[in-house]
Amino acid sequence: MNLNKVNKYIKDFEKTITKPKTNFDKSKFYVGVDLGTANIVITILDKNGNPVAGATQRSRVVRDGIVVDFMGAISIVKKLKQDLEEKLGIEITEGCTAIPPGVEQGSVKAIVNVIESAGIDILKVIDEPTAASYVLGITDGVVVDLGGGTTGISILEKGKVVFVADEPTGGTHMTLVLAGSYGVDFETAEDIKTDKKKEKEVFTQITPVLEKMASIVKKYIKGYKVKDVFLVGGACSFADSEKIFEKELGLNIYKPYMPIYITPIGIALAGMKN
Repeated sequence: MNLNKVNKYIKDFEKTITKPKTNFDKSKFYVGVDLGTANIVITILDKNGNPVAGATQRSRVVRDGIVVDFMGAISIVKKLKQDLEEKLGIEITEGCTAIPPGVEQGSVKAIVNVIESAGIDILKVIDEPTAASYVLGITDGVVVDLGGGTTGISILEKGKVVFVADEPTGGTHMTLVLAGSYGVDFETAEDIKTDKKKEKEVFTQITPVLEKMASIVKKYIKGYKVKDVFLVGGACSFADSEKIFEKELGLNIYKPYMPIYITPIGIALAGMKN
């Protein structure tokens, strides 16, 4: 993996969230819809896979890959879709989505129904760590997706996914720890968690959650010949979070810039592989 190249790619996408590119071939583009536990994200790439636009909204309509507010989820996807269509002068009719590994088929159908009810036909559903591997451009190693609700693990060997697993420990659990520590409600705790000014203070309190995530990874990769671990997802956005995994696993740990955007972009890239 060329980390500098990946980081530049992510930075290019980040810019399009506030300044979308309108000068692209509108006859062919790729769309990814990520219904995450903490955020819903729509990503648009041009026919060559270059970032065109992105839209994101914090939400609590999905938990651990399960839709808990069907109408609320549809409403958010519709709004993000319409905003992008107006900004870009396009019609979004189809795209791809992703799920945490191990999600039951009924939950997969619910996620697809949400997106299709918002007017986007789903071409492909993949697991989140595999989506991340498309952005990272890797063929071997472990992709660990530290999301809002879950820790997803995908082991790749020679470009093929040989193992996937998922456990319900994620950024939401960090927020609950902070809510208890500060004596505040969930939304306030979420704001505290994402406040860069309080990052060092917060990090000391959520370290046990990261340690648990690392122990989950250690448990599942036992028995596999693994050298490299790639961290993605918003829950590893904290500076030095990778050091906890280095200590626990004793392996090469890689964390790209803004890991929260890796999976959403990978979902759109999945369309190019359809």
